[in-house]
Amino acid sequence: MILHTVNQSPFNDSSFSECLKFCSKGSSVLLIEDGVYAGKDNTPYSKLIETHSEIQFYALSADVKARGLSQHLAPAITLIDDSEFVELAVTHHSVQSWF
Repeated sequence: MILHTVNQSPFNDSSFSECLKFCSKGSSVLLIEDGVYAGKDNTPYSKLIETHSEIQFYALSADVKARGLSQHLAPAITLIDDSEFVELAVTHHSVQSWF
């Protein structure tokens, strides 16, 4: 299992879309910093998330809150805190960062 982290907004960068091309069943994607915009509901990116049910999607709660998206996330995204981020990194056999 690979944990993919995405920190760029998909509205300004292709790293989220590129990341999804390399994800396989059992992979996890963690949206951090401006990457949390990929999880905004009712966008082409949230629809991509919905179509990839074999992938677990997470977003760092502090980054979601800082960007005012707390009430606007796709339902398929699980909010996590910093300690849960560390736990994800430890439980996956590798971490791939997309910048």
